[in-house]
This record gives sequence, structure tokens and C-alpha cells, in this order.
Amino acid sequence: MTESHPRTPATPAALADPLRNRGVAFTRGQREALGLTGRLPPGVLTLDQQAQRAYQQLNAQGSDLAKNVYLEQLHDRNETLYFKVLAEHLVELLPIVYDPTVGEAIEKYSHEYRHPRGIYLSIEHPDDMERAFATLELGPEDVDLIVCTDAEEILGIGDWGVGGIQISVGKLAVYTAAAGVDPRRVVPVSLDVGTDRKSLLDDPLYLGNRRPRARGADYDAFVEKYLESASSMFPNALLHFEDFGPSNARRILEQYSGRYRIFNDDMQGTGAITLAAVLSAVEVSGVRMRDQTLVVFGAGTAGVGIADQLCDAMIRDGADPESAAAHVWLIDKQGLLTRDMDDLRDFQRPYAHDPARVADWARDDGAISLLETVRRVKPTILLGTSTVHGAFTREVVEAMSEGTERPIIFPISNPTSRIEAMPADVIAWSEGKALVATGIPVPPVEYDGVTYHIGQANNALLYPGLGLGTIVSGASQVTPGMLLAAARAVADQVDATGRGASLLPPVENLRESSAITATAVVEAALDEGVATCKPTDPAETVRDAMWQPVYTDGVRS
Repeated sequence: MTESHPRTPATPAALADPLRNRGVAFTRGQREALGLTGRLPPGVLTLDQQAQRAYQQLNAQGSDLAKNVYLEQLHDRNETLYFKVLAEHLVELLPIVYDPTVGEAIEKYSHEYRHPRGIYLSIEHPDDMERAFATLELGPEDVDLIVCTDAEEILGIGDWGVGGIQISVGKLAVYTAAAGVDPRRVVPVSLDVGTDRKSLLDDPLYLGNRRPRARGADYDAFVEKYLESASSMFPNALLHFEDFGPSNARRILEQYSGRYRIFNDDMQGTGAITLAAVLSAVEVSGVRMRDQTLVVFGAGTAGVGIADQLCDAMIRDGADPESAAAHVWLIDKQGLLTRDMDDLRDFQRPYAHDPARVADWARDDGAISLLETVRRVKPTILLGTSTVHGAFTREVVEAMSEGTERPIIFPISNPTSRIEAMPADVIAWSEGKALVATGIPVPPVEYDGVTYHIGQANNALLYPGLGLGTIVSGASQVTPGMLLAAARAVADQVDATGRGASLLPPVENLRESSAITATAVVEAALDEGVATCKPTDPAETVRDAMWQPVYTDGVRS
């Protein structure tokens, strides 16, 4: 007698596809039509009821990482329900699906791995790119946005190899929840070029390429092939680059921005949201943008990227390019950057100053310090992107206050352990004169009978709307004018003139804020002649384009 083995029942297609699955929200008629008879409990819940239950289950998780895992599992089962929960609790859940919790999820990616999401491209097999994208079964008109990372500089935690795919997934989740970018038309991508993290290379469970991180010609050829493949297969897609190493990020953007529709959030997004806060502060200080003097403490990719956008804003306000660049001062590990230094990066050189100009300045072990620079330059803006905790000392803040009536002081490094100064200290040391924004969420500060609301220079306030506006306009590239328009749109959403008012809008109204920003971006793309779609009513077109987390009437079998 032949022994029989029970066969595992197949999962019906309507339940296996997270884009179609609606679980117990399928009506009896839909269940019959889709072959789901008897495969679900008889009760039928609405999407609102499902969201209520899912939120209860979420809150029962024991840690933020457990909440992140729960949400990813929900994402893998039912995308509509996932985005319904995320959109309804966006302020609370942004730190769970993105920074900072996503950092912990990335660190444990290979050990917590459950389900693939996205496309994994390996430098070991560069010729597989088109075949990999083809597995999505999406046509040239079916993709609006691709977020890729090579994971060299993930948030504040560095190189995490293939686990960086989670940063692409998280970024896309924010695009959808905050701006209604259609999740059916986006793709997260890992560009696996290896890793230099020994703990990953030595981990038998590590899922990425077990090799040192590629550099030089091989790396450049791999990135170029990615750009060629992605743009040829999906010619309308915005190609978002995330968490690349400083030198690679800037070089890729400068080399390819004229040929491809690309955007780097670490450089352009951070720069634009900081510019938005500066524009609000300028309204309060009364000093024209063209007359600002900027000191950047931390002259890496983010810091210089912000300097680029502030410098461009000065020029657009009437300053000549040479004068604008001369009003930017960069300080890095070697102190104030001057042209005679042999270790300057290419992107730092335009702002390095003539050493003769600072020949008589005081030096500490041969370097010109932040305090000496502030005392000499008398800047109107002090920006911190150094991740050096406490770098903005009382002496530095007092020197800023002596040099200008309303100093603009932005310690935007994160997390809290790396911020240059806490806002409460900056406000107290400046006797309430400083205009402050940070990179972390900070509760209101009480000083001398005034409540100061501290705006967070959170990229999520800007890049979702910028991306949506780029998609709706079909812009052939992301121009400086589009970035400036996005920054102004965000700044215009607050009145910062009241004593203690925030320089940036709250995250609570992010979806509405993103719609406003997207409209401004569409209008800028039209004005600059890069729009390939030309809506007569940009605001209406933007709102019509925003995907909503609802179950549609039609259910495909």
C-alpha cells in the first residue's frame, strides 16, 4: 500500500497578493467570485474596523523593533490596511517605520529576515539587472519612483550592506503615507556592492555579498549600469538615491543629474528642508537672504549640500555668485577650511577661503576653531551637521548673539546623543534671541515667560511633496528652482513672526502639507520648462494623483 502525504493547501491568489488582499473585508460575494469560499472566517469587517484591530495589535508589541517587524508583516499581507494604519498614526509611526527604529531593523536584517521586498542587484552579477527588473512584470509606464541605496552611510550607523534595503522600503512607505505616491508604482532597490563591516562578513547568516565594498572603476560602472537599466526600462521613474557615502553621493548627483531624473535626499532633501527653516527665520530677522553669512560646522555631504542650496538662494535673491560663496565658511575636523589644505574634498573647494585672509586668526594646534571663526566672521547663520555632541558651547552661542541681533542657529545632527546643542541651552544662552530648528523632535522650551516651539528639520516635511510634484509634472530633472519652490512652500505654511513660533510646520498635517509642496513643485517645473506633463490646474491634478488607502470597488480575480 502506497503511503500518501497530505498536500499543503494552496493560498488563493487574492490572499497571497498584498496589493489585492483585503482579508476579512472581502464580502461574501467577493469571496465566491475569487474562490475564497470557506477560506476566511464568516465575519466581514470594514477597513476602519481592520485598522482599529491592527493598531491594537501594534500597541501590544513589546518594543519599537517589534512594532517595526509587525508593521512589515502587515505590509507583506495587506498594503491597503498597512497604509491606512500608517497614515492615521503618521506622527507616532514615522519613527517606527523610519528613523530611528529602522536603523535597528537594518542591523538585524539577516537575523530577522522573513520575506523579500524589492529588487536586489549584485555587483557580482551586473548583467542580471534587466532580468531582475523584468521579474516585477511592470511595463515602461508602470513605475513612478525607485529608491535605491548602496548602504554605505545608513542614517547614523554607517555601512550595513544588504540590510540597507530596509531604508529604501521605509523611504517609500513615507512617500505613500505622507504624499499619496501610489505604492503599486514604486520599487525599493538594494545595490549590493559588498560591505566593509567585519561583523557582517563574519556572520554565517549574513545575506549579502560576502566581500569588501567595491570602490573605483568597478563601483562606478555598476552604478552607471543601474542608471541605464532603470531609466531605460522605466523612463518616467524618479530615481531616488539614499544613504550613499559622501564622495559617491555627490559625484553621482553631479555627474548624472543632467542625464537622468535623479534626486539625492541626503544632499538635496536635507538642504531644502533646512533652507525652508532659514527662509522662515529670515522673515523674522529682517536680514535679506542675499546678505546672510553662513558658518557650517561639519563639512560633509549633508553640510555642503545645505550650503549649496543656501548659496543658490542668496544668488536668486540678488547676490553675485562669487560674493555668495565668500559668505560661506566651512569647518570640518581640520578646522576652518582654507585653500592651502591638501586634504580638501572636491565639493569643499568652492567654499575654502584664501589662507592670507585668516593669517592673523588665533589657532588651536594649528587649526582655526569654530569659536574663533564665529568671533571673526560674525555669521548670521550657524549650521551644525557634525554629529559632535555639545559643539555649540555657551561661548559660541554668545559670540553669535554679539555678532547679529537674531542669530539663526540650527543644530540639526541626530540622534540626540549627537546634537551640537540642545535648544533650551541655545535659547537661554542667547537670551531668547536665537531662531532655532533641530534635526530631532524637541518639546517646547520655556524661557522668560515665552514658550518657544522648536521646528524639526525633518526631510519628511519636504521630500514626499517634492517627489509627488516631480511625478505629476513628469519633470525631466529635479532642478534647483524646484527645490527652492519646495522649500518656500514649506516655509509659507507657518507664520514664524510671533514670539517663540516654530520655523517649520508640524508633522501632524503632513499629507496636506505635501499636497501644497507638490503643487509648488509642479508650478516650478512648468516655469523652468522641464515639465513633460502640463496640467492646467496643478493643485487639482496633484490631489487627484494622491493614492488613498481604501478598498476599491472592483476586485480582480
